[in-house]
Amino acid sequence: MLETTGIHHVTAMTSDAEKIYQFMTDILGLRLAKKTVNQDDIHTYHLFFTDANGSPGTDLTFFDFPNLRKRSLGKNAIQTIGLRVKNKDALLYFKTRFEKSHITHGNIETLFDMTTLPFQDFDGQHY
Repeated sequence: MLETTGIHHVTAMTSDAEKIYQFMTDILGLRLAKKTVNQDDIHTYHLFFTDANGSPGTDLTFFDFPNLRKRSLGKNAIQTIGLRVKNKDALLYFKTRFEKSHITHGNIETLFDMTTLPFQDFDGQHY
């Protein structure tokens, strides 16, 4: 039996394909690796974002559903998507970037022995 070595990708929903493209590329510095249609609903896109090298485990994908309501908290649901950066200096860089771009974010803090910077996209998705 094969052993799992990590998560291949995480998929979320967005209300706007153009806005999530701008957020992922211009704000977070990811690249659009692939744009296709949702196989279950050909009227929506499936966008694949990754780091510059397409490294394993860096895929973050989105299905766009216009008129999607804002995120609501519930039980037994993924609440936050975690993204890894190199070091605390990278978190300081992103905090400044978020402030300049008016991105909702918290303070740099320690959570489960990891230094984190919580933030949200325009749909209210937590990272």
